[in-house]
Amino acid sequence: MTKKESKIGSKEPQNRQKPGYSTASKRPFLLLTNDDGIHSPGIVHLWQAVREFADVCVIAPAFEKSGSSMSITWTKPLTITPIAWEGGVRAWSLNGAPADCVKMALSAPLLERRPDMIISGVNRGSNLGQTVLYSGTVGACIEGSLKSIPSIAFSFCDLDPPPLSVTKDYIFPLIQYFLQHPFRRGTLLNVTFPHNCKEGVKGVRMARQGKGQWAEAPEKRIHPEGEPYYWLGGKWHSSGEEPDSDVALSDEGYIAVAPIYVGDLTDQSFLAHHKPSLDKFFDDRAKLP
Repeated sequence: MTKKESKIGSKEPQNRQKPGYSTASKRPFLLLTNDDGIHSPGIVHLWQAVREFADVCVIAPAFEKSGSSMSITWTKPLTITPIAWEGGVRAWSLNGAPADCVKMALSAPLLERRPDMIISGVNRGSNLGQTVLYSGTVGACIEGSLKSIPSIAFSFCDLDPPPLSVTKDYIFPLIQYFLQHPFRRGTLLNVTFPHNCKEGVKGVRMARQGKGQWAEAPEKRIHPEGEPYYWLGGKWHSSGEEPDSDVALSDEGYIAVAPIYVGDLTDQSFLAHHKPSLDKFFDDRAKLP
């Protein structure tokens, strides 16, 4: 493929049958992405867990984009590059963030049909508690959910993927369950595998998103030219967790499935409480001489 053809905006004949899935197939069609990069073990693990049961395409960042949340790329051009993938699966890398990947997959266009679900991960390290707000893995799913596509983010507490045999019995069954039980627009799922799950898990539990977070712990270093610089770093901090939180359930050895709603960001109780008095306050001010 020429360099020109690898750029976003290049078009293939719309009637061409693309390998890896069929528009006539009854198998679910899944779009896979992540924030660890197209060459990370986690996304391969995810594909291996679903390939027997679903048609798949892959688009992921060319390089690691951890902590990118829902960031998108405005200040430089986006380039998309085809990547060889086993079994003829169509796969691309993008020099952007996970949310960019979802946007481009749906609008470039790269796909012949709309995905039944977007699956992101499997993230290296957990997205438990409030860390979910920073996660590019979750950011891709937020982008999908805002476009009315059911989306699930998967992560491992451990930094290395456990054996596929341990997780395969959970990953696609979770996907299949929620394909059969759709959730409303604006809702996504954040699924976390517990520490040491290679030794087995207790089961699966629905959970609320917990309060734990990575507290800042900047590490100061000195550049060879004498200037100080920092690695932000962090230390896990969690206290006062509810027993049904993803943090608490993960600590007990369960796979935690937390529904997150981003469809309406308005604080409704705050709005109801302050709207009458605030509106009146400024209406009265406008009447003053």
